Amino acid sequence: MRFGIIALLVLFLGACVSTDTIAVHPEMLPVKSDSLSSNALTAIIDPYRDSLRGEMDRVVGFSPMNMIATRPSSPLMNWVADAIFADQTRTVRLSTPTFCLLNKGGIRSTINKGNITFGDVFKLMPFDNQIVWVQLPIECLKDIETYVRTSGGEPIANARIESGKLLINGMREDATHFWVITSDYLMYGGDKATFFSKRTEVNKTGRLVRDALMSEIQFAGTISADTTIRISF
Repeated sequence: MRFGIIALLVLFLGACVSTDTIAVHPEMLPVKSDSLSSNALTAIIDPYRDSLRGEMDRVVGFSPMNMIATRPSSPLMNWVADAIFADQTRTVRLSTPTFCLLNKGGIRSTINKGNITFGDVFKLMPFDNQIVWVQLPIECLKDIETYVRTSGGEPIANARIESGKLLINGMREDATHFWVITSDYLMYGGDKATFFSKRTEVNKTGRLVRDALMSEIQFAGTISADTTIRISF
C-alpha cells in the first residue's frame, strides 16, 4: 500500500515525463485561495517518503564477505541460485531431477560485507520477475550446455557443468525429463534462452525472485556462499 500511494503521488506531481507529442489547448483557470500550496503537498508526501526510506534502510541479514557476480561462476551467482533453489524445494520431495538456472544479467548489484538492508535486495534484484518451474525433455540438456558455454556462465544450483557437460544432482540414466527452476523472463526466451520453447509443462509459483531472496536472507540471518567454481568448459 505504501509503495502504491507514493507511486500515485509521484504521478500526480508530474514526476513521470512523456516524450510523446500532444496537442495543447491552454485555458485560463482561476487560482483559488484554497488550492494546495507546495508546502501543503510536501507535508502530505514527507511521511511516506520518510517511511519508505526507513523501510529501505531496515537490516534483514548479514554477509561475512563481499560478493559480486562474475562469470563463469562466483560466490554471488552461487548464492542467488542456491537461495532460489532452497526457497522452492525446502518442503518439496523431488521425484524428478531438478536444478536452478538463472541469468547473470538479472543480478544488478553486489552484496557487500556487513549488514544487508531491504534496499540492498531491491538493488540486487530490481525486476518483478517471478519464479517458475519448467519441465524439459532430456534432450534439452545439450541445449543448456550450449547456452551456458556461449554466455560464459550463469547462476546454477543443484547442478554443475564439468568440461562443458551439465550434471544435475540425482540424475538417473533412465530419466526422460527434468525440471528447471528459473524466472519467467528466461522461460519466455529472455537472454536468448530459446531452449525453453521446448517445455512440456510449466508450474507458475506467483512468487517474485526478489521476495524469495529476501526470505532466504532473513531465514539464514548470516548468509553463506559457496565459493566452488560450478562451471568449467
